[in-house]
Amino acid sequence: MLAATAFAALLATAAPQDPPVQDPPVQDPTEVRVDDIVVLGRPLDEAARDFVYSLSVPARGRGLARWRDTVCVGVVNLRGEAAQYLADVISTRAEDLGLQIGAPGCSPNVIITFADDGATMARAMVEAEPAAFRVGGSGMDLGRAALGRFQEGDAPVRWWHMALPINSETGRIAVRIPGETDNEGNPSAPSISTFGSLLTTIIRDDLNKVIIIVDVDGVAHLTAPQLADYLSMVALAQIDPRGEIAGFPTILNVVENPAVADSMTDWDLAFLEALYRDDRAMRRNPAALASSIASDLARDLRAEQEAAPEN
Repeated sequence: MLAATAFAALLATAAPQDPPVQDPPVQDPTEVRVDDIVVLGRPLDEAARDFVYSLSVPARGRGLARWRDTVCVGVVNLRGEAAQYLADVISTRAEDLGLQIGAPGCSPNVIITFADDGATMARAMVEAEPAAFRVGGSGMDLGRAALGRFQEGDAPVRWWHMALPINSETGRIAVRIPGETDNEGNPSAPSISTFGSLLTTIIRDDLNKVIIIVDVDGVAHLTAPQLADYLSMVALAQIDPRGEIAGFPTILNVVENPAVADSMTDWDLAFLEALYRDDRAMRRNPAALASSIASDLARDLRAEQEAAPEN
């Protein structure tokens, strides 16, 4: 494993200046942690459900998307050893969820770009290839307002997910993409001959591409495992950039407070495992999917608590 000090040195070379030394924020002593809430009597199912709703954000009217095809990770503007380390960790996390990893030379669908100024990089990327961010099909992204936020602000890590509604019976795209035509040059729209029940649907939501921009100075205080697992969470699920997750034990809080976790927490792992466990992503009601994932999360965490040796 790449040593933290070596990673920090390689990371510094991605920017023209050495990143400033940052003191981790002091955690508010009045903040109530989820594990404390559980101990004080809050039902674990309720805490898990709040975690799912705070953490994730599907496109409007869609279910949570996940990867189903091969995942290929590409890291740009970072020295080779550090870039390879990040790609390897994310790929291993994907493999642990049962996904296939692209062979060397594959075309990246998880693209991680390091930059001196994340906002400037985001605007430049959107201006250069707007169609890569807003294809225009229904349910494929979070919309124009979200894309505006992606290009603004000073977030140390920002990301953009593209998802495709897919007909699970045919494997074909289930929405019309602007500019797509049939063999005669006419606008092409998908034809769906079978529909699901009130609770299920043959339409599923597949992640198609994830673009992540990392501001070098903003993550210079993190260790290699912390950054790699943070990026893994963002790459493998539709994480809400504005989610209120400060009270939960998740690796996604390490940018604000590096003492929170050294790697993915049990809550992070349970969330991903529940998301990738079966085909409930085909459920028609996104709220039902989130509730189902929360139930699995609570069950997994309860089993771990029961199996843990008593002090």
